[in-house]
Amino acid sequence: MRDFCVCVPARNEATTIGVLLEGLARQDVQAPVPIALCVNNTTDNTVKVAQRIATQSNGRLRLVVEEHGFPPELAHAGSARRAAMDLSASMLGNPGALLISTDADCRPPENWVSANLAAAVDDDLIIGGLIQTDAIEGLPPGFIAMCERFDAYWQAVRDIEDEIDPIPWDPAPRHGNHTGASIALTVGLYRAAGGVPVIPSGEDCALVEAAIAAAGRLVHPMSVWIRASARAEGRAEGGMSVEMQRPMDNMAAGVIPMVPDFAHWRERAEWRRATRSKPGNFPVSEAEKAFPPMPHDMILPEFG
Repeated sequence: MRDFCVCVPARNEATTIGVLLEGLARQDVQAPVPIALCVNNTTDNTVKVAQRIATQSNGRLRLVVEEHGFPPELAHAGSARRAAMDLSASMLGNPGALLISTDADCRPPENWVSANLAAAVDDDLIIGGLIQTDAIEGLPPGFIAMCERFDAYWQAVRDIEDEIDPIPWDPAPRHGNHTGASIALTVGLYRAAGGVPVIPSGEDCALVEAAIAAAGRLVHPMSVWIRASARAEGRAEGGMSVEMQRPMDNMAAGVIPMVPDFAHWRERAEWRRATRSKPGNFPVSEAEKAFPPMPHDMILPEFG
């Protein structure tokens, strides 16, 4: 089994960190589970709560805590996640060891760590985990239905891509998530990517892009998944809570969101396939970034 470490940034998470740590204590891997917890700019007792739970875990958790007081311009998700993953990388040392990122308000299933380890069959893989809304929290009426409608839309998009331009190392069935709530990559690939970009939000996807640019291969195995909080008030500017709030706002206003028509996705997949067939190592992903955003010209369809 590869060495590994779970990387967790946290800010004012005293009420949620216990759920994560208790879930990590129940993992089906051999104890202890190493955890690098970076607590930054916190005004509550996150550290004390985390240390108490680790002490009470009967040796199941090996918790290392690093506290930071970033200056205002750096007190954001990019700095915190980088600190957590850098700490993990220094704890592990071995380039082939696995860094497994998550968030302080997540609740992992018992096989989350072992599923990540099983998926890490090659050192150049970036493992994105499926994100499920945590059902332990009270959710507005219709929220789950709207989320399921979006999930079905994105699955239809992936079906189009898999039909026209399949990626050999990321075969169907696959999901489409690769956020900080569940990303895994080796220490060597993390260092080759330059670490987590120090940006206020979107640092997780930026890390994935940097790892791909460093010759990493992104995969989305259905076996790797985690529950994430559905709270509308998040800690990261522009983070997951913003994405969760949008469908809630749409429901409250009685508005069905608009999305790109499937024809646009089919056209894009055909372009990718044609571009990949060109001689030489043409940078498909870089060229695609220059395209204007797809028009949102179709009402989010119902699937049933």
